[in-house]
Parts: sequence; structure tokens; C-alpha cells
Amino acid sequence: MMKVIVIGATSGIGLEVARLFAKRGYTVGIAGRRLDKLKEITGQTTGIVAYRQIDVTDDDAPEKLLELIDELGGMDIYFHSSGIGWQNNLLDEKKEIDTVSTNGLGFVRMVDAAFNWFTARAEQCTRKIETSFRIACITSIAGTKGLGAAPAYSATKRMQNHYLECLSQLARMRRLPIRITDVRPGFVATDLISGSSYPLQLKADDVAKGIVHAIEKKKEVVTIDWHYAILVFFWRIIPRWLWVRLRITSK
Repeated sequence: MMKVIVIGATSGIGLEVARLFAKRGYTVGIAGRRLDKLKEITGQTTGIVAYRQIDVTDDDAPEKLLELIDELGGMDIYFHSSGIGWQNNLLDEKKEIDTVSTNGLGFVRMVDAAFNWFTARAEQCTRKIETSFRIACITSIAGTKGLGAAPAYSATKRMQNHYLECLSQLARMRRLPIRITDVRPGFVATDLISGSSYPLQLKADDVAKGIVHAIEKKKEVVTIDWHYAILVFFWRIIPRWLWVRLRITSK
């Protein structure tokens, strides 16, 4: 039975992914900041069998992840769905710093903890591991180009894209059975962009289906959905001098 841990599972995409994994027969452990919500989800969902209250910005978050792994009886897939961000045209300092703390420091803290746990598990095995472990993370199409309306969010998503690419290469350099899935959704109708008027907003449950499919198909980079794949293709070929003159905003 494959075991999955979902970080950021109390709402939005993380919650839908956890539910979908459970429905598909995986054994699931969940984590997030809202203890009451974690208890409620675990009690109501067959297949979600363990939980921990974890704030990725806390220094002891990796220790709590290890506790959750032990309670679950191991981990085959680590799914990271913990992130924040705002449209921040006025550069409110707290919003920018909080975004960097969660999407930057918190992201690295947790992904590294999962990578190191998988590494230790692989090294403990006396036989060759036939199937690989997987780290899957939600980043964003916002990492494709700098978005003036959301500087810290866009910048941290670019960092996440690069960091996951580095870990993918590192795993191969060290011949570790660890594979990476970088999930880059477009604008999703969750609390993160509540009240905005961004176009082509995706439903969290539809995005979750695309994510689970990508993980099961062992994809390394996936843009969700096809509309955004086309959009990102054209974004990439816009030269910088023109891009910085465009007005990219939800208002």
C-alpha cells in the first residue's frame, strides 16, 4: 500500500489532493496549521489515517514531519501544497516577508527534510529499490515571469522551480531513487486569490485530478491546465523589455 503525506491539506488544492489519494486506495497522512480542521478531515475521510499540526515556518517542522512519517508507517510520496501570496502593488513589507518565509524558507525546510528521509531510507535497504520515491510540489506558472503585482510570490515560485530542478539533478548525481514532480497550476479559485478577477480560474478539484494523474504518470514538470500551457509558451518568448511594460494585474 503506497503511503502519501500531504503538507498544507486543510484547504484548497492540498485538501482535494489528500481526499483523492485516499479515494484511490493510498494510505494518507496530512498536515497543516489548523488542528481542528485536520481532526475533522481525518475523522470523515476513509484512507486518511494520521495527521500532525505543522507550520512550515517553525524550526521544529521537520521533526514533526518525521513524527507523522513514523505514525503513518513510512512514506512513498511527499506532496507539498503549503504556500501563501498576495497581489501586493504597494509592497506591504509584512506580506512580502511572510511570503518569502513560507514559500522560500518553509519550502526548503520541508522539501529537504523529505529528501533526506528518502535518502536515509534508500541507504538502509540492503537490496536495490525497484520503485522510486517521489517529491511533488505545487509551484506556479507565476514562476515563469516576474509579476509586478505580486513580487515576492512570483519570485519565490521561480526559486521553487529552480530548487526542484536542482534536487532532481542531485538525486541522479547521487544515484538516489528519488524523483521530482514540479506542478505549475494557473490561477486556481482558492482562498489564495479570493476576491480577485484573474481570468481562467481553475477549480481546486479539477487541479487535484491533474496533480494525482501527473504523479502517477511520474511526470517531472506539469503545467495545469492546457490553457495555461499555451499561455506560458507565449509568455516565455516575450522579451524582457516588452514584458516589463505590460500591465499584469487582476484589477
